[in-house]
Amino acid sequence: MLFGLDGVEIGLIIVFFCLFGGILSGFPVAFAIGGAGIISFAIIAALDSAGLLIHQAIDTGSQMYRDLVSSGVKPDTISVFRYPDLPRVAEQVFTGGWETALDRNVSFIVNRMNERVLAGQSIETLLAVLMFVLMGITLERSKIANDLLTTMARVFGPLPGGLAVSIVVVGAFLAASTGIVGATVVTMGLLALPTMLRNNYSPELATGVIAASGTLGQIIPPSIVIVLLGTLAGDLYSTAQETRAVAAGCTDALTYLGEPAVVSVGTLFQAALLPGIMLAILYALYAFGYALLNPSKAPAVAIAGGTGEPITRAEGLTWLLAAPLGLIVGVLLMSSVGLVGSQNITVSGFSEISEGASLRTNVSAECKASMIELHGQEAWDKAVTEQEQIDAAGGVTQSQRLSEEELAAAREAKIASAAPIGTGIAVIVVLLGLTLVFGRGIAPSQSPQPLIVGAIGLLLVVLADILLIAPTTSSGVTFAIMALPMALAFYGCRAAAARCATNDLIRVVFPPLVLIIAVLGSILGGITNPTPAAALGAGGAIMLAAYRKLQDQGRSGKVIIWSTFAIIICLLIGVNFDLRINQGGVTAETWVAFVMAYAAYIYALFGLLFGCWVLFASGVLTPVVRETAKVTSMVFTILIGSQLLNLVVISFGGEHYIQEFLKSFDNEFKVFLIVMLVLFVLGFVLDFLEIIYIVIPIVGPVIYGGSFDPKWVTIMVAVNLQTSFLTPPFGFALFYLRGVAPKEVTTGHIYRGIIPFVIIQVVGIGILWFFPSIVTIVPDLIPN
Repeated sequence: MLFGLDGVEIGLIIVFFCLFGGILSGFPVAFAIGGAGIISFAIIAALDSAGLLIHQAIDTGSQMYRDLVSSGVKPDTISVFRYPDLPRVAEQVFTGGWETALDRNVSFIVNRMNERVLAGQSIETLLAVLMFVLMGITLERSKIANDLLTTMARVFGPLPGGLAVSIVVVGAFLAASTGIVGATVVTMGLLALPTMLRNNYSPELATGVIAASGTLGQIIPPSIVIVLLGTLAGDLYSTAQETRAVAAGCTDALTYLGEPAVVSVGTLFQAALLPGIMLAILYALYAFGYALLNPSKAPAVAIAGGTGEPITRAEGLTWLLAAPLGLIVGVLLMSSVGLVGSQNITVSGFSEISEGASLRTNVSAECKASMIELHGQEAWDKAVTEQEQIDAAGGVTQSQRLSEEELAAAREAKIASAAPIGTGIAVIVVLLGLTLVFGRGIAPSQSPQPLIVGAIGLLLVVLADILLIAPTTSSGVTFAIMALPMALAFYGCRAAAARCATNDLIRVVFPPLVLIIAVLGSILGGITNPTPAAALGAGGAIMLAAYRKLQDQGRSGKVIIWSTFAIIICLLIGVNFDLRINQGGVTAETWVAFVMAYAAYIYALFGLLFGCWVLFASGVLTPVVRETAKVTSMVFTILIGSQLLNLVVISFGGEHYIQEFLKSFDNEFKVFLIVMLVLFVLGFVLDFLEIIYIVIPIVGPVIYGGSFDPKWVTIMVAVNLQTSFLTPPFGFALFYLRGVAPKEVTTGHIYRGIIPFVIIQVVGIGILWFFPSIVTIVPDLIPN
């Protein structure tokens, strides 16, 4: 063996040095990774052909090996790390020669490119990266981040450490609207750092809070890191759990686990929500506590400017806190007692399939023992009892077509159980009611008459839904009945919205907040997957940026506003009408609804194109598209190059060798801790893209093949990468900030300032480690 090392170990070292040499060479990373794969393969093939690389494999024909297998040890668990005394046999690192490995690699990379890059299922998810990048860059170039920083500084500035707290709030806001770490750090460094220094803020606190808040985009959805990790985690988890189930003696993962081995990007977004918010709160608490202990280094600052009518504390508490909470809590209480709920009376023409037992019990003795070990004896006994009851009742009832009488009875039962107030009406009333309440709170001295008219309209909407509209009422008749009350409500809300627009906080925060809620709400609520939601976000960001540009130029933005209303009209009509006009028996009101929806769609499309033209004429769209093309092409090129590098590692057994080393530890917590430490160190010198596409596919079968929740594993990896992104001396966020920091801010200031936030990150990882329910509670509560 060369230098006393195994041939596979030398091959891994060669790949390691070629990769880091390529990255440090100055070539674009996307090409350096693929080049490192080609060069390392050539070097390993040359050494293997010269007989210098020898792999000491276990001799499977030896008596000791046969005795070990005969004792009940499974061959898959036997490795040189777990049983170092077993006889060895010398082999080439390339089984069958490097020519065979090269042919296999070329065939595999072509198939994998077709599967993952060109025509596979994951390409749809990866398109979300392009849309989120476009959304983020558009918002960043349209100066919306500048408005957010200025407004939040006015709100939080008078508090001790208020400017630092405002940076955290804006960082979380930008993370939820962009998901791009570098752009967020640079933007806040350029806009906020000089302001904080002018107001006598400590350079350490200023730089630390900016760098840390900028990295929230790695964890708060819609995070590009989560999107890319999710495209791999789903495949890794399902494959690893199938392997685990077979090793346990079961036929498949569904039998062994009792649930499908599936994890999606949307579910990971749900899982990342609370950890991201938790980290933002920890940052803000540190900044506030630092200011209390060191008031001279984080003074309270009153930022001048802003518009809006001064209000008393009583008015603020009444109209901006008590009344909104009362409205929301009231609707929730009405929902809990059945006054608000679904009015859907659609009945399936088939009977429901009765549920099976919680676990499959018709399994082999080996699978039974494994399932009892995994789920516990109590869960197994419960499943056996359930199965016995099902068998006694004649087995699982299959779906059967219902008769006309059964259909009518089922429909009558649904009509009788329908809530008096529909959920959709309740949501509209809450949203419009909040607009009226905030309008009153923002300008209490102005005439309340328009708002009273709007409130009367909302009351009439509720009464009409209770007294005049039944679950069987057609959508057309419902729209006709609601027309006048809604007109009154919109009249009041128009006046309320005009008053709210005079307040800087609402004027600046509300539009991007609505966009964030629309994008994340559709994903977290399980309404759609990330790709359509990302497209909605990209289109919304373009229209929002165009409106901002029109306002700067003193031009009217009514086209954008009416286009937004057109989208809302499309959604309302689509929810209430069946717009499939290619079916028989289409009613007149359906045709009218279809024409209205199509007209609204055309106008919304016109508004989007108009927004693109405004940004193009203003010189904003061209650099946005160019930057989006750069980022997304880099992502996809790194994806292809990393696949090539992974194939090289697989071809000489490096991936299997690493996995055997990790599996040699009996404690899976220890294995996961080792992987986390390795990822943390690699995060110093590798970007998250390289780690996701190079390292995760190698260690993924091990960390996703145990008993850990895949959502928890993925979020822990994401937070770990975020931590390494901050840690001196190699954290990428520190280099981004160093590039835009003024001369009086030294690298030492940045390093000293970031250390408390790195400690906060470690504390956050520890909290997630000991309380994994923080990750899993939101996906468990929200149906997917």
